[in-house]
Amino acid sequence: MKNAFLVALLFLTSLTFAQKTTFTIKYSEQLAVYLFIENLSEHYPENVFKTEFQKSKYNSEKYKSLISKFDKLIVDYSFRFDEYPYGSKKNMQTNDLLKKNLIETNNLTDFKLRTSGLIPNQTLTDLSLCIEEFTDVYNELIYNPNKGKFEKQLEDIIKYSKDNNITDFFETGLLFYNSSWDNAIPFVAAFYPLPNSKGFTAQAFCNNFISAIQTDLNSNKDLFSVMMHETYHIVYDEQSFEVKTEIDNYFKENKSKCSNYAYQLMNEVLATALGNGYVYEKLDGKPDPGDWYNRKYINLMAKQIYPLVKEYIDQKKSMDKNFIDTYIKLYEENFPDWINELDNIMTYRYVISENEGDLRKINQLFRYRSRTEFDSEITENSINKMKNTPLTKIVIISKENSEKFKLLKNDFPELKEWKVNTNKEFANKTLLSDKSQLIIINQKDSTVDSLFKLIK
Repeated sequence: MKNAFLVALLFLTSLTFAQKTTFTIKYSEQLAVYLFIENLSEHYPENVFKTEFQKSKYNSEKYKSLISKFDKLIVDYSFRFDEYPYGSKKNMQTNDLLKKNLIETNNLTDFKLRTSGLIPNQTLTDLSLCIEEFTDVYNELIYNPNKGKFEKQLEDIIKYSKDNNITDFFETGLLFYNSSWDNAIPFVAAFYPLPNSKGFTAQAFCNNFISAIQTDLNSNKDLFSVMMHETYHIVYDEQSFEVKTEIDNYFKENKSKCSNYAYQLMNEVLATALGNGYVYEKLDGKPDPGDWYNRKYINLMAKQIYPLVKEYIDQKKSMDKNFIDTYIKLYEENFPDWINELDNIMTYRYVISENEGDLRKINQLFRYRSRTEFDSEITENSINKMKNTPLTKIVIISKENSEKFKLLKNDFPELKEWKVNTNKEFANKTLLSDKSQLIIINQKDSTVDSLFKLIK
């Protein structure tokens, strides 16, 4: 349970700068326990929390039954902001709101009161019971053995934040993205210990950042550059409807064949350029000489755009049409082949297949994905829904092949003159007028993964 140190610490963690956003750094026991139970799920890969639990006295039928009950709880619902340009604003996730409420309440009664209505009451009651039952387990196995180190880390993180005016980086992002933030809404970062690990986790949502930090963390600049990277996703998400519409139009009006896939990549690229590039350089005095992101498309494009990002920040300018056009030009001049690389374009995908097993196969083939949609029927309606997105479009035809192909030809002018034998297997890729790729797979006997290898 919370001790006197942590209660006192909450009075020291608000970093307020005149007329700027308040940053609060804290430990949330409720959140830590919730994420601890998540990590014990059989659906999660092996991890330090699962290891400690499995070798403990708590690895009993009582607690395994609670984990199973937790696994069955449906707590993740979502809704879109349909008036915004497609993909420009993150879907609202109830799971994010649950974590937000766990961070920002002091006990489970308050949590239930604030969360009532987001998920069914019975689900909320069962979830709260699981957290209550596992609190002592978590403290005995994870928190208490690491308490001394973690509390010292938290003190160091708070001091580092104040010494380096972290709030200023938030303000820099607001100006660059031409975004806004109500200063009455504090930004709350919640940390919790991650023993026996060489890295840390990071996630941001709503007005929160959460991170599990290794107990021997020795580089606050790495932690804070990643923290700001994730925070910049929120800043980007909070751009006004008018700003997002303008940006969407800049990309659509640009004549480059690369503009669509450059757009799909931009959110992650800019968060990397600002967080792992600009913030890191400010904190360390020099740029990070290593990779800024563990995915080549994001890493290379972030480094390519970084000088322009710095120029805009130094001149206190917001991203504008000139920035977008230059960004697209740099993408096209330096990486023109990326719009044909499956590993890149399959990151953003809309799959239509009447065999739901195909989706699992595609997810295995292309594990990295930013945005995905799926439809299990090839109809006029499903094709139109897919057509109206900027995603890579994949249609897998495995029955009534000739009729299904006719539907596609009617909807995509690019296929009008295309003559194919639907009695034979093939896999074809076509760049559409919206600058997204359309992949059509005509399947007879071969597996989907083998047919993807035929795509040039």
